[in-house]
Amino acid sequence: MMAKFRADSRGLGLHLEPVRGSSDPKIRSLRIDRDYRAIVRAPDDGNTHLLLWVDKHDDAYMWAERHECKINPETGALQIYDCVEIGQAVQALRGKNSTDESVGPFAAYQARKLVRIGVPEAMVPVVKAIRDEDDLEAKKARLPVEAYQSLFYLLAGDSYEKVVGELELPDEPVDPGDLAKALVRDDSRSRFVLVHDEMELEAVLNAPLAKWRVFLHPTQRRLVERDWNGPVRLLGAAGTGKTVVAMHRARWLAAREGSKKILFVTFTKNLATDIRNNLSTICSTRELDRIEVTNLDAWVVRFLKSSGYGHDIRYGRDLNGWRNALEFRPADLNLPNSFYEAEWEQVVQANGVTTVDQYMRVSRLGRGVRLNRRDRAKAWRVFEEYKLYLASRGIKEPEDACRDAISLIQAGRVDLPYSAVIVDEAQDLGTVSFQLIRSIVPPGQNDIFVTGDSHQRIYGRKAVLGRCGIDIRGRARKLYLNYRTTEQTRAWSARLLEGRKIDDLDGGRDDNSRIRSLTKGPDPLVRCFATAEDQAAFIAEDLKRLQADGEKLANVCIVARSKAARDAVRAAIEGLGVDTDLIDRLSDDRSRAGVRLATMHRVKGLEFERIVLASINAGLVPPKSRWDSASTDSERDELETTERALLYVSASRAKKAVQVLSYGEQSRLLGG
Repeated sequence: MMAKFRADSRGLGLHLEPVRGSSDPKIRSLRIDRDYRAIVRAPDDGNTHLLLWVDKHDDAYMWAERHECKINPETGALQIYDCVEIGQAVQALRGKNSTDESVGPFAAYQARKLVRIGVPEAMVPVVKAIRDEDDLEAKKARLPVEAYQSLFYLLAGDSYEKVVGELELPDEPVDPGDLAKALVRDDSRSRFVLVHDEMELEAVLNAPLAKWRVFLHPTQRRLVERDWNGPVRLLGAAGTGKTVVAMHRARWLAAREGSKKILFVTFTKNLATDIRNNLSTICSTRELDRIEVTNLDAWVVRFLKSSGYGHDIRYGRDLNGWRNALEFRPADLNLPNSFYEAEWEQVVQANGVTTVDQYMRVSRLGRGVRLNRRDRAKAWRVFEEYKLYLASRGIKEPEDACRDAISLIQAGRVDLPYSAVIVDEAQDLGTVSFQLIRSIVPPGQNDIFVTGDSHQRIYGRKAVLGRCGIDIRGRARKLYLNYRTTEQTRAWSARLLEGRKIDDLDGGRDDNSRIRSLTKGPDPLVRCFATAEDQAAFIAEDLKRLQADGEKLANVCIVARSKAARDAVRAAIEGLGVDTDLIDRLSDDRSRAGVRLATMHRVKGLEFERIVLASINAGLVPPKSRWDSASTDSERDELETTERALLYVSASRAKKAVQVLSYGEQSRLLGG
């Protein structure tokens, strides 16, 4: 039908004709075959037609009679809405005797002001009558996304001027009949794709799901396609599209003139692999060649080796050296081994402390155990011995290697091939990592773009960007709309971290209370079984039911806290006849059959239709050994926040539904 229409829109068999009963005079129908009809909007001028709906004959005409497609006279965006439903709502308001509709939060706004923030003209009376946030949520499905978002921000306390300032508003008066101009607006582009030939249409309709997963929404696009006069920090809860923004930002920079590369860094190898694969779906070959994707540790190793670095970079504690150092613990301090390990990581290494004098002066804020100068001098013996052990064997830990890389760069001995650095999952990088990132590119326009969410910090590292030379003043942004998970899953996941102190990556506090999801679904199922066998039987039976309903098991992932817990679930359900596929180091290939299984750390950065959190038991979440070894209330509080973040990350991978399962005794973290 599309090919025939492009060749001759009035051709025989197409039956391009108005729809009787439609309130929009531009609505037309097109014959596809004997059963199906397409609904299109004809232009006032020119030859750009909008394909709005495809359905069986009667249903297509019913849709056309109920809907209008018009250009918003203030924003210039094309908007589609159910005019019959809106008309009925307006009539109901006019029939009311009460004055409730005149006291709502939007009642005092002039109609033009509401239209200017995305509200269709026909919906102004309905919006003025909204009573509160629950009422706005109930009407969300009727509103264009940009209108809902603007109204939500107003309810959250933003000024009208701030909301307008975040929108892409035209500088000139809007022509309500100019479809071609309306189609290039960001808000229109969230609903329409402009195609010029059959091959382009075929490419759109047959695009893999991976390409749709990296679709850029209007509020995201405005962050990507602009020149920034310095570093940018973008916050956002899980599902708000931070990684999508980061990838499109890299592509946008790579598409511009220049010979230097864009360095895209994240914390883990797995995430780097996933990002590289996703970039290949949106980038041309030339653009992809200009983007280097890596985890930061791997970059440091390659850089130092290319510079003739002779040290052995050791990831994880050298156990022999650490046991030797602990022999020098001062007995009178009566501090457990876990204290020294945490002190080494969070104070000594995090701050680059190399001498006892530096240790005397360094801040230990948040460590829980107070040490006076005499105590610090005694404790330093442990760290000094460990440093001597590493030095005698030519071993460097990652933080030391980072500092050595910074020294080489600052000495001017290398010419790095990068014009910009994009950082994803910034909450998992520490101070020295950001000091290195700052040294890789000189300060200037479009130099550093950082995305992160400290609610998802699962590796314990922290940094304050401003103290690392990354000044984000005036360029700090946040995403508030969740495009992945349902509102029910989002709300359940968010409650896991309620009351916890979460930072904003720059020394302030972050709060995700304003995040909302655009979709709804079932409440997460939380269930505790008597035995592991009962849990496995439930999982297997449910997966077989999904298969019978036509769902692919590859779109379901079972997530456990540890490899041992994951493997136990895998063995149990395989014994019950369920095909499985393990997500370990390699990227997940959805063409393979079987339900996916992963640890909580590995599932980060991925998304699935359904998530099953398995074996969320007391003693496993958090692990009993780690909880028992925590020596202070501060350490236990930090551990609990991390464990809650792991649950939050895992549950928020789901697009449709979440099951939270345990056996014996469920983790106390599920109780609040």
